[in-house]
Amino acid sequence: MTDSAVRRLGEPGDLGWVVQAHGEIYAEQFGWNHEFEALVARIVADHAGSGDPARETAWIAEVDGRRAGCVFCVADDDRTARLRLLLVHPSARGHGLGARLVDQCLAFARTAGYAEITLWTNDVLTAARRIYQVAGFQLVDQAPHHSFGKDLKGQNWARPL
Repeated sequence: MTDSAVRRLGEPGDLGWVVQAHGEIYAEQFGWNHEFEALVARIVADHAGSGDPARETAWIAEVDGRRAGCVFCVADDDRTARLRLLLVHPSARGHGLGARLVDQCLAFARTAGYAEITLWTNDVLTAARRIYQVAGFQLVDQAPHHSFGKDLKGQNWARPL
């Protein structure tokens, strides 16, 4: 990795890249099926149709001018933001991009006036969970579920802003 940057999502192809990258990477690494890609597509479509960029936004991480990661900050309610769709492409991992994306999301949520930020993840996503823990998130609860063709343990995390 030589040159990396984090920018606001909004260039042609960004939305499609988020959906495709999630679908392909999670299928390859965890064996998740098309249901996960469909969930990501719904989240991305909701973001594309949202009307308040002062309260919700997303970022793309680039390495050498190529998309390598993303994160979304969306509103749960007036006081609570939700971090969604954190992803760093396997070829760009290990260089701090995930932490940079999470930091960008937290800074935005503070500036937007949220009091708290939450996220939902699954226990198999150990690298992401480490990033969340370092950023100050605490595990709130967890429960088993069957999604994306797998038996998983969903986890809710939160932290004050």
